[in-house]
Amino acid sequence: MNNLNYTFTNKTKYITFGLMAIGLLTIIAGFFQGPPEGVNPEGYQHTRMWAILLVNGYFFMGIGLLATFFMALQYAAEVAWSVAVKRVYEAVSCYLPVGAVIMFIIVLAGQLHLHHLYQWMDPDVIVKNLPDGTPNPKFDPVIANKHGYFNPVFFWARTIAYLVVWSLFQQGFRKRSLEEDLQGGTAIHYKNMGKGALFLVFFAVTSSTSAWDWMMSLDVHWFSTMYGWYAFAGMWISAMTTILLTVLFLKRKGYLENVNDSHIHDLGKWMFAVSFLWSYLYFCQYMLIWYTNIPEETIYFHDRLHGFGYMGLMWTVFFMNFAFPMILLMSRDAKRNYYFLVIVGTIILIGHWLDVYNMVMPATVKGDHHLGWMEIGTALGFVGLIIFVIHRSLAKAPLTVQKHPYLDESLHHQY
Repeated sequence: MNNLNYTFTNKTKYITFGLMAIGLLTIIAGFFQGPPEGVNPEGYQHTRMWAILLVNGYFFMGIGLLATFFMALQYAAEVAWSVAVKRVYEAVSCYLPVGAVIMFIIVLAGQLHLHHLYQWMDPDVIVKNLPDGTPNPKFDPVIANKHGYFNPVFFWARTIAYLVVWSLFQQGFRKRSLEEDLQGGTAIHYKNMGKGALFLVFFAVTSSTSAWDWMMSLDVHWFSTMYGWYAFAGMWISAMTTILLTVLFLKRKGYLENVNDSHIHDLGKWMFAVSFLWSYLYFCQYMLIWYTNIPEETIYFHDRLHGFGYMGLMWTVFFMNFAFPMILLMSRDAKRNYYFLVIVGTIILIGHWLDVYNMVMPATVKGDHHLGWMEIGTALGFVGLIIFVIHRSLAKAPLTVQKHPYLDESLHHQY
């Protein structure tokens, strides 16, 4: 089998098309679903379906985004070992523009009042008095005080900047990588190094502010200075796991002959290490809020642990994303065992999808939640979409870069 070119087989295409069809049909059926019992049909705006779309839109876009971050990190740090799998994390990053469009549509639907996931998007909540001078019952002083940050012009300027600049950096990295295969030399590599450093600076700010804008603002009366880092760590481990599982898939199919156990081990170490980073942030955010016991901070965890019945989910998320990786990936051999890595990687991806679910649902559907056909079917559709994008990108270029300055060092990576 030719190690340099990946064939996107019809079988794989049909599987992805089938998953996307399931997702599309689920979304359509979800919007035809009537309101829950006891809910006024006039005020019902398919909150659950929009919340599910936000969970999947944010989670899967985050995988493409953090693959782009990882690519920029490799350039800026002049890393050699990862060059052998460079085409894989490039392919995973190619989902970013697709995910950005989906995320834009979901947030825009809120601004157009097609859903009310974001309470602060209702213009009435910042109006203190009605035209006749009487107090406005919808007025919210907390949201009114945050209007300087959440006013539509500033919010959409930020949102468009995030999605456009992230996507332009991703496409630029990919384009120059393909050009490097043809031209060789070091000029393109040095340019990517500079662009990588610029992306890291931009991303250092926007990874947090985007999480505040799209996720933390669902609980608009609450705030946490650690939330941006916590969201970033969840996206990072999801991206690293997706990269590793894609490498293992290609190895099983006979591709990537130059990728050895040391490369796999390093990817496994990344998965192991970032799991601990996420666990640290997950626990510290809770511990500091619990210790200080300030009402406007504790409301977030009160709703999830006591108010709306998410306690079991919170503990499940923690153990899936901390205990399982720690126990199963602690040893050196485990990080080189394909079956262990696939099992743990699958657990981690499901666990972090549930983590995003826990970030969104208590703030939107409150206690009216359960993992049913709408959640599972929509998630399968997004899984099919990201697999399709990744595999299509893999098929468009040789699986091994041709003229990267560090290619030879990467191919001889052993320890």
